[in-house]
Amino acid sequence: MKGFAMRIVIIDDSGLRATVLEEGLRDAGYEDIHIVPPRGAFVARLERMAPDVVLMDLGSPSRDTLEEMLIVSRALARPIAMFVDQSDEAMIGAAIDAGVSAYVVDGLRKERVKPVLELAVRRFNAFSRMQTELEEARTALADRKVIDRAKSILMNQRALSEQDAYALLRSTAMNQGKRIVEVAQALITASDLLGGI
Repeated sequence: MKGFAMRIVIIDDSGLRATVLEEGLRDAGYEDIHIVPPRGAFVARLERMAPDVVLMDLGSPSRDTLEEMLIVSRALARPIAMFVDQSDEAMIGAAIDAGVSAYVVDGLRKERVKPVLELAVRRFNAFSRMQTELEEARTALADRKVIDRAKSILMNQRALSEQDAYALLRSTAMNQGKRIVEVAQALITASDLLGGI
């Protein structure tokens, strides 16, 4: 993976632990590295920095700290790797629900930083692709329902076959330079206004 131009932000309030992460990244060839302590308006600062990847080093986080970091995870929509010293099922579940791409327990060693970073990026990209595909499938299903309803209106009001109703929707869309679903939605709206189906 060619990631040397990546902007990487390390969220850490312990200088020693952040140094381990930074050394691991520099040894792996990454240069655009920023350490941000989780204090003040750091989420806004992170958003302005527009990182490609975020590494969170939480050590032994309290529930409040973990919640704050999970808010960061949701706000950024970027690959995030989280390093913690100890964990439990609830913390792991909360991290996964918040979109953390890699969750490493008791594994903060500089030689592990690059593989964890690469894993976080790959998992984030795979998850993003799945979300995009799911959204496209949902949209296609919703469009199909609208088109089917419009066909039904045409079939009932104009005594057309299903094939002819679809052909009419398609030709109207082509003539108007619109998508079939847009024409179908307009037909449904007009039918509803006129007290149709």
